[in-house]
Amino acid sequence: VSLYNNTDIRVCKLGIAIGFLIPPVLVPNVDDINELAQHISFMFYITAAVASLIFLLVVFVFQEKPEIPPSLAQVALRHMPTAQYSYLASISRLFRNKPFILLLISYGLNVGCFYAVSTLLNRMIIEHYPGEEVNAGRIGLTLVIAGVVGSLLCGIWLDKTKSYKETTLSVYLLSFVGMVIYAFTLNLGHLWVVFLTSGLLGFFMTGYLPLGFEFAVELTYPESEGTSSGLLNCSAQIFGIAFTIIQGKIINHFSTLAGNIFLCVFLLIGSIMTALIKSDLRRQKANSQPQTEGIAVSMF
Repeated sequence: VSLYNNTDIRVCKLGIAIGFLIPPVLVPNVDDINELAQHISFMFYITAAVASLIFLLVVFVFQEKPEIPPSLAQVALRHMPTAQYSYLASISRLFRNKPFILLLISYGLNVGCFYAVSTLLNRMIIEHYPGEEVNAGRIGLTLVIAGVVGSLLCGIWLDKTKSYKETTLSVYLLSFVGMVIYAFTLNLGHLWVVFLTSGLLGFFMTGYLPLGFEFAVELTYPESEGTSSGLLNCSAQIFGIAFTIIQGKIINHFSTLAGNIFLCVFLLIGSIMTALIKSDLRRQKANSQPQTEGIAVSMF
């Protein structure tokens, strides 16, 4: 499951990277409204075709679950009676899990900040570097590609060390530092600095994504990974929408710097909340416990 989750994240970020790069090329900055509408329609037709292809792959190709369980903990879960599972009961148990609640909020703050930066990136770049629409897309591409590398390296590090809280907290703090550096260097007038700071920001903020998912699974085992991951995504979407709207209004009334400082404050709050999480690695305990002979044999 860990491999699937991390792979999903990297593929998702690759799609976002393409989304930063392609639209400025397909939809140039032209004054003719009719020509602009044609370019936008062409882009949407491409999006619809790709989405339709993915839909067909999901229906006819994707497996519901791997044939061989990826861990002893997953073997144990498969041997539990399905009749005992209740989605609402699982949600209720998760909301009584204090470490998970702290992670749920801190994850939403981090990823919500990333969504806000990604959404308003073009606007922030153009405000300080007029006429650089294409480079704004390239900066977004840099942010996401660096994030793909970050998620890969963070996932490898986590797999080797099993230091879930320590790694999650370290990357969270580095995300905060990266956001501070980005905020105070955006207006220096050098695009290469923006490329560099955006790459740094993307590396840690996107690198945090698989760490949050994996830490959540550890804190909530034996609850379904789909339930905990779904709640994390829901939290990220809620904070992402709120931060994007609020940061946009702050930029309108004050400045880009003020909007980015707004995000820095919440990243600092999220870092503090992450430090308060009690590291109860339930899945690791399940993997280390002796399994019954029948369960062990079923893995092979």
